[in-house]
Amino acid sequence: MKLTGLHFLLTYRCTSECEHCFVWGSPAQTGIFTLSGIRQSLEQARDLGTIEWIYFEGGEPFLFHPILVQAVRHAAGLGFQVGAVTNAFWATTEEDARAWLEPFAGHLHSLSASTDELHSDERVSSEARNVLHACEALGIPAGLIVCEVAAETAARRGEPVEGGAVMYRGRAAVTLAPKAPALPWDSFDECPHEQLDDPGRVHLDPLGNLHLCQGLLMGNLFDRPLKDIVHNYRPKQHPIVGPLLQGGPAELIRRYDVPHAPAYADACHLCYNARLALRNRFDGVLRPGQMYGEGLM
Repeated sequence: MKLTGLHFLLTYRCTSECEHCFVWGSPAQTGIFTLSGIRQSLEQARDLGTIEWIYFEGGEPFLFHPILVQAVRHAAGLGFQVGAVTNAFWATTEEDARAWLEPFAGHLHSLSASTDELHSDERVSSEARNVLHACEALGIPAGLIVCEVAAETAARRGEPVEGGAVMYRGRAAVTLAPKAPALPWDSFDECPHEQLDDPGRVHLDPLGNLHLCQGLLMGNLFDRPLKDIVHNYRPKQHPIVGPLLQGGPAELIRRYDVPHAPAYADACHLCYNARLALRNRFDGVLRPGQMYGEGLM
């Protein structure tokens, strides 16, 4: 296993409650990284020796701008390539966007702004456009993340787009999946999105949890060093990853006799619901509550 990317969930809190949010981002969410926690985690990433990219995400990381500035600068100072993801709520004008972004110039190697009809009234919001213009002026590489809400997935000409179709995990499994076409549950016999046996990147939340996928853990960095967690990861022996590798979300249903509906919107929808049903049984690897909408539904 060669881990090359560590994505910090700087906070679970967000200015919005988007229907397709993997992490149930909300103004009511709890969980925020401290500077000491960030420093400890970055030092462990450096000690692992394989990490190349550090990303800061959320929730909305720009809610804690001074912490984000120090975190980005510290990560860049350790030799990492550094990126960040934002919903650009703060970029109300191009001048304002430049003021927010100037402290990152020379330290941030990638900035992605999330923008689509699920975030705002426009596919590309004015705030996102302000971010792109400000980043161009400051020499910060930038792009957009667009989640397609229509059937087509191709980017429109002239728009720098990354992203794709909705994945029905997190809040989307509750809000959007019931509106989507469904397929038989036993047709979902593989995980189509995550390389669970050899992940190239994992997400790290403010509680120290290392997520192979949102709400599916390989360990806790505050309990054990990252190097130990990575070197001792045995995917086939993991109570959730093992079945997923063998036969996808459908195998989770069979292995643990999980009650289920006849059909689901996609593999993520079935997997999320199966894990939700299994949380009491496997609380050590299916957590935290923030990833499962506790207190937010």
